[in-house]
Amino acid sequence: MKTHAQRLAAGLAAAALLAGCSDSDVQQVRQWMAETRANTHVKVEPLSPPKTFIPYAYTAQQATDPFSQSKLLVELAKAAATSNNPFKPDLERRKELLESFPLDTMRMVGVLQKSGVTFALLQIDSNVYQVKVGQHIGQNYGLVTGVTENAVSIREVVQDAAGEWTERMAKLELQESRK
Repeated sequence: MKTHAQRLAAGLAAAALLAGCSDSDVQQVRQWMAETRANTHVKVEPLSPPKTFIPYAYTAQQATDPFSQSKLLVELAKAAATSNNPFKPDLERRKELLESFPLDTMRMVGVLQKSGVTFALLQIDSNVYQVKVGQHIGQNYGLVTGVTENAVSIREVVQDAAGEWTERMAKLELQESRK
């Protein structure tokens, strides 16, 4: 338990601490701020006037789209017409019946021999067609280069991204019957 004297001493110490937080330093700071404000000259450069906006009339809506596929096809056709590429197909040749079907719709279902010539039997939908070496099939100027008991070899001629004609080999293999 604290005695009365101890309580009185603690109260006086607290009062002395609070007296140290007097207003004398604040007064000096306020005086210095007032002098600084009075002696400081503010320089603000005037803003430049805004530039006059001249609207631009956009007329490219009538122009040809640079990413148009038709424009690309026209340029590829021009390049192909003047090309002397040895793989270039004969575009004037009359198309054969099986050139209207893509190769992925054809299935080899058998082989047939007539008069010493080997024919492959190709099924498209529910129809079966005979093909031999030298016939054209597929939509990429395909030419049958070989017929064996197990497969039909095809040489296709396609255009690459630059419009050049290039060869690629394809094969239709005999499909086992599903019973």
